[in-house]
Amino acid sequence: MIFTSFTRGLPAHLVASAFAFLAAGTAVTAPLAAPLPKGVTLGASVEGITEYRLANGLKVLLFPDSSRPTVTVNVTYLVGSRHENYGETGMAHLLEHLLFKGSKKNPDITRQFADRGMDFNGTTSLDRTNYYEVFQATPENLDWALQMEADRMTGSFIAQKDLDSEMTVVRNEFESGENSPSSVLVKRMQSVAYDWHSYGRSTIGNRSDIENVKLANLQAFYRTYYQPDNAVLLVAGKFQLEPTLAKINRLFGAIPKPKRKLPEFWTVEPTQDGERSFAVRRQGDVQIVMLGYKVPSSVHDDSDVMAFASSILGDVPTGRLHKSLVETGKASQVFTFGETGYAPGLQYVGAIVKKGEPIEPVRVALTEAVEGFGSKPPTPDEMARVRRMYENEMERSLNDPQRVGVALSETIALGDWRLFFTGRERVKTITAEEVAAASKRYFRRDNRVTGVFVPEESPLRAVIPPAPSIESILEKFKPNASTLVAEDFEPTQENILKRTQLTRAGGVKLALLPKKNRGETVTVNLRQHMGDEKNLFGKGAVPELTAAMLVRGTSRYTREQLADEFDRLKIAGGLTHFQTTREHLPQALRLVAHVLKEPGFPQAEFEQLRRQSQVALEASRAEPQAVASRALSQHFDLYPKGDVRHANTFDEDLAELQAARLEDLRAFHREFYGTVPAEMAIVGDFDAATIAPLVEELFGAWKAPANFAPVLRRHADIPALKKTLDTPDKENGFYLARLNLDLNIDDADYPALMLANYIFGEGGLRSRLMDRIRQKDGLSYGGGSQLDAGDLDRAGGFGISAIAAPQNLQRLDAAVREELARAVKEGFTAAELAGAKSGLMQQRQQTRAEDGAVAAGWTSYLYRDRTYAWSRQFEDKLMAVTLPQLNAAFRKAIDPARLSVVVAGDQGKAKQAPVKVAPAVTAGGAKKP
Repeated sequence: MIFTSFTRGLPAHLVASAFAFLAAGTAVTAPLAAPLPKGVTLGASVEGITEYRLANGLKVLLFPDSSRPTVTVNVTYLVGSRHENYGETGMAHLLEHLLFKGSKKNPDITRQFADRGMDFNGTTSLDRTNYYEVFQATPENLDWALQMEADRMTGSFIAQKDLDSEMTVVRNEFESGENSPSSVLVKRMQSVAYDWHSYGRSTIGNRSDIENVKLANLQAFYRTYYQPDNAVLLVAGKFQLEPTLAKINRLFGAIPKPKRKLPEFWTVEPTQDGERSFAVRRQGDVQIVMLGYKVPSSVHDDSDVMAFASSILGDVPTGRLHKSLVETGKASQVFTFGETGYAPGLQYVGAIVKKGEPIEPVRVALTEAVEGFGSKPPTPDEMARVRRMYENEMERSLNDPQRVGVALSETIALGDWRLFFTGRERVKTITAEEVAAASKRYFRRDNRVTGVFVPEESPLRAVIPPAPSIESILEKFKPNASTLVAEDFEPTQENILKRTQLTRAGGVKLALLPKKNRGETVTVNLRQHMGDEKNLFGKGAVPELTAAMLVRGTSRYTREQLADEFDRLKIAGGLTHFQTTREHLPQALRLVAHVLKEPGFPQAEFEQLRRQSQVALEASRAEPQAVASRALSQHFDLYPKGDVRHANTFDEDLAELQAARLEDLRAFHREFYGTVPAEMAIVGDFDAATIAPLVEELFGAWKAPANFAPVLRRHADIPALKKTLDTPDKENGFYLARLNLDLNIDDADYPALMLANYIFGEGGLRSRLMDRIRQKDGLSYGGGSQLDAGDLDRAGGFGISAIAAPQNLQRLDAAVREELARAVKEGFTAAELAGAKSGLMQQRQQTRAEDGAVAAGWTSYLYRDRTYAWSRQFEDKLMAVTLPQLNAAFRKAIDPARLSVVVAGDQGKAKQAPVKVAPAVTAGGAKKP
């Protein structure tokens, strides 16, 4: 009921095609003690989450938790792409975009988000749409968020002018997905696998539907589904229960209960009656073979059982497919993931094969492994590993209340939010026999999509069982009481400084910040240094390959055993930045020290790594973003081939990969690895008195023979470049611009430039850049600007990036240049400066609420012999910036004439007529000729 979306083993470029893994935070809290507000009724309460219902049908979930100074407000509407009708595909997602365009009382929602420094988004899936905002816990922020969500529930504009601009933005998002071979493959899999059910349509929709949908259809869809009786509001974090519920009742309770009746859906997908196959033929640099099998609804018990099968098959490096296909060299990667929901869904299994190598043997081997899985039941070790993996993931999730809203949105869409907790209990009881039996039922030839149709007298059909009732699942469910506790830690620089012990452990600068955390979690950040400009020259791919090989086996552990040890010790993350628990911290540090000091460098793992790296590199050759990024880096390159700062070409990277030898890696590790000097920060639930000596024992005297000195970059004025690159058969293009800046973080102008960059392009949807290219012109789904400043050197830079259809790249370039020139000429406004200060300060405060960010901040500061006092001083400088200083600094640094621009896209498409976009408007709203 919660695991069919799990993506362990899924390659990075395929993760976007899979659903997010479900997780939710819990806490101990009592339901409302005072009398309920008029019209409000009390519902179920599970582990600190309590349900209330308003008279108009709105469900409210309240989850008070003071362990972090933030609040999450999430509204889930029980409507997704499966509710769309003919000609309306993608409408649920398009409507999600329009709800950020403003409402009666909040005409400029994205600007209001930015001024408050809120992290916000909306997501649409098959069964639901949700909107959330995460913000600093203040009564003012919570008041605004609640009234805004109540206002846009029924008062959003849904206007033609907004549809005109946002349609082209959503279409650009569609085009971006069309660039990905895996995304296109998943879309085709859906459409081929389903005959009638709307799960056969991708949530992004059909291009022509996106372009031609009528405003009246959107408004009718909105009026039908965006109503209190079809929504669930969740508030989680640091807030007062009683006044918040009263406020919710006042704001949302004022919305009348609708008189309409929600539409019924009665289509049931028939049993598949034979294997199916399809092919997608486009230009590309990687081969993918994918199998799809129908599986029951997420509500059905077999859904969780099949998730176990998926992990046992697809996990890396312990999964059966990895061993049979990757370790034998037949494929470079394997993956499994599920896409299910309210109705029966699909289980995906696949492999990636290097271009030019035979794919048919991989298809045959993959099919045999999957459909023979049921005859080879999981071993006790496999079951224990998957169960431990899921339980660790859930435990980490239960320690993070911020994730509750998005996590519960999935189970809310299934019928009841408590299904998350029933699914957690189900994990404990799944057996190997159940996994084998379910695999036999669904991993069958006639239930497969990949093969060709073959007439047969005795088809082996798989009947998909109906989902049980929610009542039957919940009938015997008894929620557990949570015992997780955490202190109320104030994430100010002063408090961080007060609570942190700064010391030395041999050659390691050490920052220790003990604090009581939910789940007794603790985060470790280690910053190592190796080599200098001379001794790193000519090392090629060796440093990167050496780092990647560390976790692939040691003198005591194979790769599989090492993965099991990391799971046993609840280590999440990498070797130098990870999270564990108080109980396991000493063993975790010992294990990490062992892995860093005694890698095994097994030959077979090295060949796997090199092969995977080569395939990934080849796959990026035709990607517009990769092509543009390399071209611009090479234009700004100041260093000879062999220098670690040199910008390699694709061919140079491939040559370095091919030239690397295992003995080179061993030698590099012997010469360059050590922790004298190094910086380490530990933040969370631990005993500093016992951990400090252990750090000295493990890391304090480990010194590398090779000399270390910072490898600095130098600033140089580089002539402006305008370059266009062809990436054939790609629906989406990429725009990239840059100019070098002589800039250091201690410069007097740096705070002003940071604020100016936030206003121009880093501040999200309401930045000047996005306001122009997305909100007004509708040219791009995503873009932004970036400011870089040197810390030890003066090699800074200002960059701009965005995606767009190839036909619109030149218009995008013109729009960017116009906005940059306008900012330099006219300057920014006092309102923009005030909004940027508010947004940046609240973002920085929220960042310091994360242990991982605090630990990383400490290692960075210690490296430069600084503390969080520098952060406080820098924020004082930010707040002191005046409008004249802001505009003067931007004009001094930014010269639009020096901007170098590279655009990459299909030049055949670029020569076609420009894609339809919103009409450009002047500041006064009049259309330009």
